[in-house]
Amino acid sequence: MLRSILAVALVLTLAACGGEGTAASANGETTVAVGALSNGAATETSITVKTVEEIRAKVPQRIRDSGTLKLGVGALPSGSPPLQYIGTDHKTITGSESDLARLVAGVLGLKPEFQNSTWENMFVGIDSDRVDAAFSNITDTEKRKEKYDFASYRKDNLAFEALQSNPWTFTGDYRTLAGQKISVGKGTNQEKILIEWQTKLRSEGKDFVISYYPDINAAQLAINSGQIDTYLGPSPGVLYQIAQSQNSPNPKKLAGTHSGAGESLQGLIAATTKKDSGLVEPLADAINHLIANGQYQQWLDAWHLSSEAVEKSEINPPGLPLTNT
Repeated sequence: MLRSILAVALVLTLAACGGEGTAASANGETTVAVGALSNGAATETSITVKTVEEIRAKVPQRIRDSGTLKLGVGALPSGSPPLQYIGTDHKTITGSESDLARLVAGVLGLKPEFQNSTWENMFVGIDSDRVDAAFSNITDTEKRKEKYDFASYRKDNLAFEALQSNPWTFTGDYRTLAGQKISVGKGTNQEKILIEWQTKLRSEGKDFVISYYPDINAAQLAINSGQIDTYLGPSPGVLYQIAQSQNSPNPKKLAGTHSGAGESLQGLIAATTKKDSGLVEPLADAINHLIANGQYQQWLDAWHLSSEAVEKSEINPPGLPLTNT
């Protein structure tokens, strides 16, 4: 029953697909207006890529024949700048994730077609083949590898956000979380890490409170009002929110960082496909082509994410362990 409900919800979200925008193709070349409609979150930069036939030939036949790469984005209900959100035209999906997907589609000689949904329904889209690949700040984890293949493209760093007036700072030791009220996105890897820290603290006779809100905007209001002490989320989104708050009555600060793969491994963000679909290799090859030819760095620079650069895209690299140890 639950799967049926989710599937219906996914169909409903497809009507909310943003315009493809920002990408123009001609004569085997695609020009992407990276950072277009971003409301100042990026420095708009035009990047042109050519179709690479050797990589395109590895794309599954059904996708090549369709001429379209169906791309999942989990930006409902309100998105998460600068990663994924609706642009200033109120319809086009923008953000660092969708712009990289547009560039990858150009290398593969395919038209990008975005399907925007909630985070949970994005994975339902992959499972049901409504989506070929998702570019949506998805962390490579060992649990997710049971169902999905990954082509990494960015470091995954997490960050704590708090009011500047709050003296609390996360030092890397989970014990510093004792007594805190913390918000986190439901179903995310950062939630998994928090819950494991909470389990450890409880075994030591201490605890903290985890609170959930429908979107990052609601979490920001909860910080402002004192309902929570801190928010844990992807570093790019946290840094964006901190920058936006500086001239407000409630300026925020960076209150600590952590790898998205836990204590012993650098986390990685990856393009995500259904396991054994045959698409992950050409995706990794396309990302590595962008790296080798400088367009990847241009993309990072435009979105101010250079600190999260990787040297190469890897297929199914080590991810967040089944237990965060």
